[in-house]
Amino acid sequence: MVTKVKAVGPLEKGGKLEVHEIERREPGEDDVAIEITHCGICHSDLHTAHGDWGATKDMYPMVTGHEIVGIVKQVGKSVTKFKAGDRVGVGCMVDSCRDCASCRSGDEQYCDSGFTATYGSKRRYKSDFVGKYTNGGYSTDIVVDQDFVLNVPDNMELAEAAPLLCAGITTYSPLVHFNLRANQRLAVAGLGGLGHMAVKFGLAMGAHVTVLSRGTAKKEDALKMGAHDYIDVKDAAAVKAAANSFDLLVDTIAAQHDVMSYLGMVKPSGTMVLLGVPPAPYQVAAGSLVMSRKSLAGCLIGGVRETQEMLDFCVRHDIHCDIEMTTVDKLSEAWERTKKGDVRFRFVLDMDSLRTA
Repeated sequence: MVTKVKAVGPLEKGGKLEVHEIERREPGEDDVAIEITHCGICHSDLHTAHGDWGATKDMYPMVTGHEIVGIVKQVGKSVTKFKAGDRVGVGCMVDSCRDCASCRSGDEQYCDSGFTATYGSKRRYKSDFVGKYTNGGYSTDIVVDQDFVLNVPDNMELAEAAPLLCAGITTYSPLVHFNLRANQRLAVAGLGGLGHMAVKFGLAMGAHVTVLSRGTAKKEDALKMGAHDYIDVKDAAAVKAAANSFDLLVDTIAAQHDVMSYLGMVKPSGTMVLLGVPPAPYQVAAGSLVMSRKSLAGCLIGGVRETQEMLDFCVRHDIHCDIEMTTVDKLSEAWERTKKGDVRFRFVLDMDSLRTA
């Protein structure tokens, strides 16, 4: 059996955002049925819907959204982790093979067979919907296996929790994995949805934090957040003065940019971590790595266990995502502003506006 629920998204590649109905499966014995209250808007939503990373006709109508929070409506008979009324979240994944070394170690995001993304991904594992594309959180309801559902702490606002499930974990994971320590120098390239969370996590971990951004428009925001320094990367003298300065640099920029200029600011034996995925390959000079033992790395999201750890870390350190609330009737405008980087610092969609649309 299936249930039809309201959703919003493009009906075809390049199409406008429209309210329509999609099918959700009836909860199986391991499933959690969730009434979605809020969903964050990630730049990946735009890329996927627009087909920037490749899209086939059968992926549409498409429903994006992988920063999902809500209230449990119903659980399957074998569910032990949740009950009706719980505050929960769903991030970028809804399944994986669960058998490979990555899955067994809690790194489902690096599943050997590929994880099942919350939207735009063909279901390959247990489900009546195997072979069909997943639909994300721009909808009133969703059904997810309990192993990919997270507890949202009671003292965390649901709307503020939503972006943590992508923007939060995407920046928390590399800081933990690459062992950021107190008093080390951290640089954050880009001060958007991801960047501002990296600043907050870095400060909570005791690092000296510098924001790298084009121009000075975001300098006041960066310093208000607690960043110790700010560098306008258009200022060649400032960039030169920062050469070999940072133990760790996290690059959150999704647009095409000169990676080498940022890598030059990393200390010998330091690490630069790429989080954004621009459309074209980077040009990197091997000598810049070889001659100073620098590392150029990449990092995706975290696994389910690490994402829960991140949520709990936010509560302990009183870390919040800075959000702008929006509604379905203003979703197209929010997407356009997200594309331009004109948001402080993450849009969150109020799903009640979809229920009444």
